[in-house]
Amino acid sequence: MTTEAPAWFPEDVTSALDEKLGIEIIDWNPDRVVARMPVEGNTQPYGLLHGGATCSLVETVGSYAAALAAGPGAHVVGIELNATYLLSATSGHVTAVCTPVGSELPLATFVIEVVDDRGRSTASARLTCMVRPARDA
Repeated sequence: MTTEAPAWFPEDVTSALDEKLGIEIIDWNPDRVVARMPVEGNTQPYGLLHGGATCSLVETVGSYAAALAAGPGAHVVGIELNATYLLSATSGHVTAVCTPVGSELPLATFVIEVVDDRGRSTASARLTCMVRPARDA
């Protein structure tokens, strides 16, 4: 891991779906959040990575990026996800690299590129989140 999660970030935000899919954040840099997911166990009957698993991966990494950008106590909700599948992954892991492309609160938009272990692009996505800043007490 290159950059650790900030101290204020809750430790218990991993969903049951993220755990089932094996999604893990491996770099918490706000300018480039990176997540990884195994292909094995997330495939369709004929051995190709399932599109739904890919969408879950990109939604997860994008939502974490939005939460990092929004800061402590903010609430983030994904409101639009667009994914294009480029190449099937059949083994190993896929890695999603999420970079911000615009944030005019209350919206934040990210581009997520997904690659296989050989560095080949398997999917490209765009996620827009609505950000509700923390309320003052």
